[in-house]
Amino acid sequence: MSEFFSPYDADRPLMLKCSCGRDHSAADHQAELSAEAAAATLRQRSLTSEFEAYSNEFIEATLVKALFPQDALRRRFLRAVGKDTAMAAISSVLPVASLQAMAQEAGKGGGNLEKKDLKIGFIPITCATPLIMAHPLGFYKQQGLNVEVTKTAGWALIRDKMINKEYDATHFLSPMPLAISMGLGANATPMNVATIQNVNGQAITLSLKHKDNRDPKNWKGFKFAVPFEYSMHNFLLRYYLAEAGLNPDTDVQIRVVPPAEMVANLRAGNLDGFLGPDPFNQRAVFEEVGFIHLLTKDLWNGHPCCAFGTSTEFIQKNPNTFAALYRAVLTSAAMARDPKNRELIAKVIAPQAYLNQPEVVLQQVLTGKFADGLGNIRTVPDRADFDPMPWQSMAVWMLTQMQRWGYIKGEVDYKQIAEKVFLLTEAKKQMKALDQKVPDGAYPKFTIMGKEFDAAKASAYAKSFAISKAA
Repeated sequence: MSEFFSPYDADRPLMLKCSCGRDHSAADHQAELSAEAAAATLRQRSLTSEFEAYSNEFIEATLVKALFPQDALRRRFLRAVGKDTAMAAISSVLPVASLQAMAQEAGKGGGNLEKKDLKIGFIPITCATPLIMAHPLGFYKQQGLNVEVTKTAGWALIRDKMINKEYDATHFLSPMPLAISMGLGANATPMNVATIQNVNGQAITLSLKHKDNRDPKNWKGFKFAVPFEYSMHNFLLRYYLAEAGLNPDTDVQIRVVPPAEMVANLRAGNLDGFLGPDPFNQRAVFEEVGFIHLLTKDLWNGHPCCAFGTSTEFIQKNPNTFAALYRAVLTSAAMARDPKNRELIAKVIAPQAYLNQPEVVLQQVLTGKFADGLGNIRTVPDRADFDPMPWQSMAVWMLTQMQRWGYIKGEVDYKQIAEKVFLLTEAKKQMKALDQKVPDGAYPKFTIMGKEFDAAKASAYAKSFAISKAA
């Protein structure tokens, strides 16, 4: 008989579902087998000396880049203080002595970990790829951690579970820890961004009925969805509409809709479009209900989307555990950044336990070779990427947009908030204690829709827009 049904086998129940006996379809079973095979291949790659060296260099380079976004500045600093002093400063980017030492302890069984059993929340979108894939690939276990990654229904629930300490760490929208720390939409609870989970990885998707209406100046009266108020999706959509002369608060409707419900609402005609996370932009194309109007990388190439973070209290109470967690996620990001791994990663995260999406949809997102819904096959390798750097200038930009649209009232101490929430300050504190010259390494400039953003001029920037709620 077939592998799926055995009507003449007295030792097996007759079920019109998977023959393995579990309550899922045969197709789901095959997807799980494909995911397990892909995970096994990636695990083998992760155990090679080549990947170990690459991963260690990736993590160290990430920490160095935190201090020195400009290579010329890095070289000048190293010549001035020497390698050993520089390494001592860099090792304190995290509130522990050394990630490398922590890795060695984890290899001995994680004896110095304050807490080994952890629960981490995630929303089933491709932004969470590093956090998710660290689980089936065993990167958490390598650090001595027993991690449960828990699919969560929405961002408000993520926020509440972090505040209530039901989750130890989580997948955040990158503006969320800023908002929670400031008490916006919830009781103020200090949170930290440890890494950015992904850059780019979003799009504006429109209903197929708007194929011939691509000019945003003509979108007055449109109904849009974003996944959460404190999201890059909301801020980028508002920015884009305002640059076209539309007031996002009066000329269109912007609703909060969970990512998993966006495509269905587009199909039902409840939305004209959405600025949402992948894979739902590509899913709208796959379902033949929408098309990709533009990728958000075309608005700001390299913009942050989601983040990995936890509460300040958790870091203070569990510094070794946090370092191990940080290293596991960075190791996963190192693997996700390599294009040759992307097709296998799509298989790993496709099953129901993670994203529950067609593998072909995830492959199009992660490889950047995709159908746009307009009859074109596009190739954009960096449609989604996994650069973990939590630049504090990114945080400052988010704060200017919160201020612009009335989420924050009055004046804002941008740098103070950014440096409390986005973890890049510890190394600089150590350098100051050693009477060393501290490089200005956390505030690179960015270009958003052709306009340069300089965090040193944030207040003027926030007040520079013609369409704004800011006083």
